[in-house]
Amino acid sequence: MSRVGVDQSLADALADVVGADHVLADPDTRIAYERDLTGRFSGEAALVVRPKDAAEVAETVRLCAGRRVSVAVQGGNTGMVGGAVPRPGEILLNLARLDDLGPVEPLAAQVECGAGVTLERLQEHVRAGGLEFPVDLPSRGTATIGGMVATNAGGALAARYGMMRAWVAGVEAVLADGSSIRRLSGLIKDNAGYDLTGLLVGSEGTLGVVTRARLRLIPHLRARAVMLAGLESLADAHQLLASLRDRAPSLQSADYLHRSGMALVCEHRGLAPPFNESYDTYVVAECAAAADPTDELAEATAAAGDVVRDAAFANDAEGRRALWLYREAHNEAINVRGVPHKMDVSVPLPAVPEFEGDVQREVTARWPDAIVYLYGHLGDGNVHVNVLGPNPEDAEVDDLVLQLVARHGGSISAEHGVGLAKTRWLGLTRGEAEIAAMRAIKQALDPLGILNPGRVLG
Repeated sequence: MSRVGVDQSLADALADVVGADHVLADPDTRIAYERDLTGRFSGEAALVVRPKDAAEVAETVRLCAGRRVSVAVQGGNTGMVGGAVPRPGEILLNLARLDDLGPVEPLAAQVECGAGVTLERLQEHVRAGGLEFPVDLPSRGTATIGGMVATNAGGALAARYGMMRAWVAGVEAVLADGSSIRRLSGLIKDNAGYDLTGLLVGSEGTLGVVTRARLRLIPHLRARAVMLAGLESLADAHQLLASLRDRAPSLQSADYLHRSGMALVCEHRGLAPPFNESYDTYVVAECAAAADPTDELAEATAAAGDVVRDAAFANDAEGRRALWLYREAHNEAINVRGVPHKMDVSVPLPAVPEFEGDVQREVTARWPDAIVYLYGHLGDGNVHVNVLGPNPEDAEVDDLVLQLVARHGGSISAEHGVGLAKTRWLGLTRGEAEIAAMRAIKQALDPLGILNPGRVLG
């Protein structure tokens, strides 16, 4: 099972730890782990190692640290910035087998789970206990909790509930020397020293390998209603959002898409357009409450006035999924058309319409054949920028878009992280002193630089 650049003794030692069946050297077997969701980022791992628990993770990291072999950390591999794909010669540590789920604790409204548990499986588990985990992603069937902790995942519910960090009550993690920390008490009040849990959330595997998490939960609101509205502009969508926030206290999410994305999804999925007419902008909003919120949602939509040109509502599970599909199928529909320049960014809410206009105008001026798809989370300024046409290796596209983000006072990463893709632009979002502090933390916790090297800080 030896590979170029990997000492046979290390390969054998890893097999002794996790079992020979879980040390993957065959290229045809490894390839599923070596490319990210966009298809833009890939690399050849020395080996793929699949431990089953924290002890095996710790021993794997200790063995690699002893030989100064770099480790790339991977969960469900649903990332879009290359952070979880290996660079040549790295050991790829895949955590999918750490999939144990603890019992739901109703009094504390918490649950523990392994890093490899998928979001969808967690959702089903806690709903059976009458509770809900308030972070949701379209990739819920494959995204894992460990990866969501490591990237501080956001999603459609962030405007109401916040991002992953708000719901992580504690973690178990393996540090770069193979030692472990375990903060899983779930205490609401615990100010004894530095918040290492908060430090590890969003660190993208560069400071430690999260192997387990204790998560906070909320009551499961069984009554739900979804609205899809057609509007003439994103500015009109902001007016609708104001009405929804003012008149629909059960509002939990509001996303938007545009005419080009709607047409693409309908073609890709063979769907009928939602309305007889086509509109510049569409909003998908969902309310959740103890009692049916359909009337509340409808009244708040009507109160927005003439900006809403068309609207459809659903409060049954199938109908809600059908309306959300117009938004949630964007990633797959775009990826079928080619390898996109995919940039997850955020800008202040009032600046989003101008930012989108600048992106459309400046990208197509430089690359006339480029196709730009824009969509995102209406309530938090998170815009997903997708550019098809220019060579996937042409970083000028990324530079143009991310410079526009900085010009509008935004962040180069809203919810997917920095990874390998955006390291050169970190200075657009973080100052010199901040980056120096980050480097000092990295040096203190990983002096050999073996955990996800090259990610975040470059």
